[in-house]
Amino acid sequence: MNEQIKEKILALLDQHRIMTLATLRPDGWPQATTVGYVNEGLTLYFLCGLESQKAANLARDDRVSITIDHDTSNLMSIAGLSMAAHAQPVTDRAEAERILHRLPLKYPERVALPMPMPSPEEIRIFRVTPTVISVLDYSKGFGHTDLVTC
Repeated sequence: MNEQIKEKILALLDQHRIMTLATLRPDGWPQATTVGYVNEGLTLYFLCGLESQKAANLARDDRVSITIDHDTSNLMSIAGLSMAAHAQPVTDRAEAERILHRLPLKYPERVALPMPMPSPEEIRIFRVTPTVISVLDYSKGFGHTDLVTC
């Protein structure tokens, strides 16, 4: 992967904190959901309920599609990421605790958390490993995309 593209991807990941995550339902239809995330390099992490539809979908098929972007009033300033990835549950307690500690740090404007962070046993944490990333940047031309394989 080109270093300039990687820096652009990391900058976009660091600028945002929510993503749209699409999983596959049992009937084959995609299910898109908005979730918060943290990243360590190109690896993303998100939390969901133990009995959530996302967790059930991912137990059957770990493939996901992700978008990360923001709203803009200028069509030619659209920028964002689209990823094809695999989402695996985090089973290592140290990794889970590290992610649970990092998630609130994505919200530096908070005065106090509205509720305590859950423990690793109370939620499911998924590690998302991208396989293909599309970097969308309209400032380089309408619909311009750089496609990279991880």
